[in-house]
Amino acid sequence: MHTAEITLDAQGRRLILRDQDRERCFAALWLRERAPDTDTLDAQTGQRLIEAAQLPLDLTIEDAKVDGETLSLQFSDTHCTTFPLASLLEASAASRSDTPDDLILWDASLDTLPEANFAAALESDARLLDMLDALRRYGFVRVRGVPAEEDGMQALIDRIGPLRRTNWGGIADVKSVSQAYDLTMTQRGLEPHTDNPYRDPIPGYIWLHCLTNAAEGGDSTLVDGFMAARRLREASPKDYECLTQLATEFLYTDDTTHLESEGPLIELDSLGKLRRVRFSNRTERVPAHDPEVLERYYAARQHFYELITSDELTVQLKLDPGEMLIMDNYRLFHGRTAFQLEGGIRHMRQGYVDRDSTASRRRVLQTRMEAVQ
Repeated sequence: MHTAEITLDAQGRRLILRDQDRERCFAALWLRERAPDTDTLDAQTGQRLIEAAQLPLDLTIEDAKVDGETLSLQFSDTHCTTFPLASLLEASAASRSDTPDDLILWDASLDTLPEANFAAALESDARLLDMLDALRRYGFVRVRGVPAEEDGMQALIDRIGPLRRTNWGGIADVKSVSQAYDLTMTQRGLEPHTDNPYRDPIPGYIWLHCLTNAAEGGDSTLVDGFMAARRLREASPKDYECLTQLATEFLYTDDTTHLESEGPLIELDSLGKLRRVRFSNRTERVPAHDPEVLERYYAARQHFYELITSDELTVQLKLDPGEMLIMDNYRLFHGRTAFQLEGGIRHMRQGYVDRDSTASRRRVLQTRMEAVQ
């Protein structure tokens, strides 16, 4: 039960909402264009029916009342509407944290890895939601019980999907080959990196399925890029600022493909929160900026690299056959240790699923679960 109080400024252009120890201020125009009634929003699609850009800029609130859980408003254009108070409080709640409050940032001390069962997530909406929640909060999840077939993960992708196709196809091999077209196809170790920063858009989630991992070495390494960015900001605000402001370029070419894109190594959203990280030594091509600018960038990049390769931030694990990692490619740095084929075979299969479909599936499942509670 809310104990909200409301106040209008003298012109009626602002509404102040007080609830317990919180105080929020709303513009009259914002409230008018967000009105949740069927004259403003289509009842079936939820899309806006009025042209918000044509609302009068001098629009005011002429009357406002709280009745239990509801706020009733009358505007100067004669429109009347009601808002659930909870929706306004949720819409206005702004955290000062550099990430959403429910994300779990971690380092090498993470002793229990987020896990899911393939069959359970395939059969149960509740278990699939648990898996997607863990993926969102931690940035990765280990899935056990994946069928030991080349496209064994496809059925679970189809529960979320669609599979993101690239110039390499859909689900592709990750193993050592004689004619390697990418360093992932060699036996060398891979430094912490994000995948495909040269694409637009960058693939959102990496699905890495282990078929065989009997080679000596080849352990997966994981680093929480948001934790690394936070540590960089705490240690050197100037280096952090440099990596959030200066965009670098990434390039991939082969006989049939030419891909290029750009962006900062640490990207913030409009509220200054961490949105994504990038790092790809193999494909980065730094523009020829002024030497002074480059000196600052190189020093900041080196500082960031030292953090993301440190034992303090790195979780290391070896995938067994029938296990899979799903990784947030906007947040996680992943890599691997070198491996020797003389000791056995290492064969992984990898695919991508975009962020919009993954987030959509999680939100729809969350809404369904809440409806039956």
